Amino acid sequence: QVQLVESGGGLVQAGGSLRLSCAASGSFFSIRSMGWYRQTPGKQRELVAVITSIGLTNYADSVKGRFTISRDNAERAVYLLMNNLKPEDTAVYYCNADVLPYRGSFWGQGTQVTVSS
Repeated sequence: QVQLVESGGGLVQAGGSLRLSCAASGSFFSIRSMGWYRQTPGKQRELVAVITSIGLTNYADSVKGRFTISRDNAERAVYLLMNNLKPEDTAVYYCNADVLPYRGSFWGQGTQVTVSS
């Protein structure tokens, strides 16, 4: 199976920055897409950013220009640099990976990001 472990969440003031990391471990051939999602109480989990194995990226409109997703294939890791954070970015952030040869995708345990105004 595959394990995803996130780190880097925390409390930051509005306008500040945080960098989330997610490392994959386990038995697998390769990682296709990797991404970050977020969820607040009472709401559905939403896509924040995703990156393919060749570096193509896609972002939610709400984070474009502020967040940057990147990955290190050798390290089996994905990162999310979050700049100019806003209180509405407060959420639990989850790492997601689509991993071969498995069907479906895997999730991390989540990391809390809190942005104070």
